[in-house]
Amino acid sequence: MIGLVAATAAGRAASAALAAAWGGDARVYGGDDQSAGDALRAAFAECDAVVSFLAVGATVRVLAPLLQHKSQDAAVVCVDESRLFAVAVLGGHHGANELAGRVAEVLDCTPVITTASDASGVAALDSFGADLGFVIENPGRLASVGARVLSGEPVTVFGAERWPLPALPPNVTATLCPAEADIVICDEIVEVREGALVYRPASLVVGVGASRGVSSQEVLDTIDAALAAGGLAARSVVRLASVDAKADEAGLVEAARTRGWPVVFHAAAELAAVEVPNPSQVVAAEVGTASVAEAAARYAGPTRPLADLVVEKVKSPMATAAVARLRPRGRLAVVGLGPGARDLLAPRAVTELRRASVVVGLDQYIEQVRDLLRPGTQIRASGLGAEEERARSAVELARTGLAVALIGSGDAGVYAMASPALDHADADDVDVICVPGITAATAASNVLGAALGHDHCSISLSDLHTPWEAIERRVRAAAEGDFVVSFYNPRSRQRDWQLGKALGILVEHRPGSTPVGWVRNASRPDESRGLTTLELFDPAVVDMYTVVTVGCSQSRIVGGRFVTPRGYAWAR
Repeated sequence: MIGLVAATAAGRAASAALAAAWGGDARVYGGDDQSAGDALRAAFAECDAVVSFLAVGATVRVLAPLLQHKSQDAAVVCVDESRLFAVAVLGGHHGANELAGRVAEVLDCTPVITTASDASGVAALDSFGADLGFVIENPGRLASVGARVLSGEPVTVFGAERWPLPALPPNVTATLCPAEADIVICDEIVEVREGALVYRPASLVVGVGASRGVSSQEVLDTIDAALAAGGLAARSVVRLASVDAKADEAGLVEAARTRGWPVVFHAAAELAAVEVPNPSQVVAAEVGTASVAEAAARYAGPTRPLADLVVEKVKSPMATAAVARLRPRGRLAVVGLGPGARDLLAPRAVTELRRASVVVGLDQYIEQVRDLLRPGTQIRASGLGAEEERARSAVELARTGLAVALIGSGDAGVYAMASPALDHADADDVDVICVPGITAATAASNVLGAALGHDHCSISLSDLHTPWEAIERRVRAAAEGDFVVSFYNPRSRQRDWQLGKALGILVEHRPGSTPVGWVRNASRPDESRGLTTLELFDPAVVDMYTVVTVGCSQSRIVGGRFVTPRGYAWAR
């Protein structure tokens, strides 16, 4: 929930605008019977974030006595009386920087971000790996190590290659020895140098078996013994796991609650299929699986690979514990960049570009977004005609554990990179995120007017991968169905007859007065367009950078704009 606090009429109007835009995610605080200070204190205590339409100084004076830690406090953004700036005041890397951007989008003001890492484009160390569950063991080292990273001083990191992390700048290099590293990412208790910053990744699952009536203390002691046997850090424990027959075992449930660990219970049949080094027929007879602790530690679900057992079961009189290490999954974000204009690039696409450590794409698209990439991002650019190879390369890179962004224009799922990439990403070792983008067809429709106001379809006229016979059948079906048609890849030097043939099919089913619009490089600086009719259109005016839109029998040209009426109800 985002709290909105204002003291003046202008502030209240701006609060109302944010509340209208964000709906149930926002709540307005304050009123005639509550001072602005009291409203601000209440919002800070009850909300995840606060937008304050008070001066920065006043906001800080009110909230200063309430501050605890940046990881716990609500993020705070201040907006000035003239609505010119949205200033991230508290919790920049914990939501305020992002919130300032959201406020700016609604109020048409400028976000002000003062955190050094964001100003330089470098990944912030206090949130590094947070979305992967990383925990900082010694946050007191953040400032000193972060300053060295931002200053360009040589910094070494151990363990980052196993995780799909954002890019680190070129002055941060890998080392194979944790004792020599300035940044250590490791779930083992290892020797580190003085001043090193240590991250504990979310990588360990502790499987637990328990006899009826076991105490929570015995469960915890057994778990600690298993962790100690492997030299493993408790902060890297993701969850406890056991068999479903133990779901009501009070000692086990209480042990998990004490440490703040979630606990999951698996069916005995699922655990029985897991290979373990120490099966027990006694246990099998009792609960239906020959292993509880070891099997539960390894089992990650029906669609995930088994975790690697790193500590075999440790026994106490009434409990057993074993530890397995989860296999990190690579991350593949398939990102649509939209039609080309920066303000038509989705915010989520920007987030994914900055989240990646490797970006794969056509060279001209890489140049389009190069300024958005973090320092140190690897770039794999290639020329036209290498779509399959780009897709295959992106998937293989993600399978090595990297965070990869595969980019394309428009929407990545429409005549672009998503389908070849997902065709190769058939294993369970990669997490795939698809980010939508504005398509060339929708961009062209908006340039022309409202061409796609009713049922419509898109057809590519390129016969490089699809036989012309199949394309012709689709064009004929669209003609007979009276669809508005957007033609992609309409004409090139080598393919100069297909568009004329397709238009000939359409003219058999709709009048020559049907609108035809074309847009080349929609939304880009060299955008050009034209609007005519089916009988007057000259295919020679378009090329591969053009989308041609042909109306249906009900489409009209109104005031110089291409309109397809909704529901075919037309006021004449």
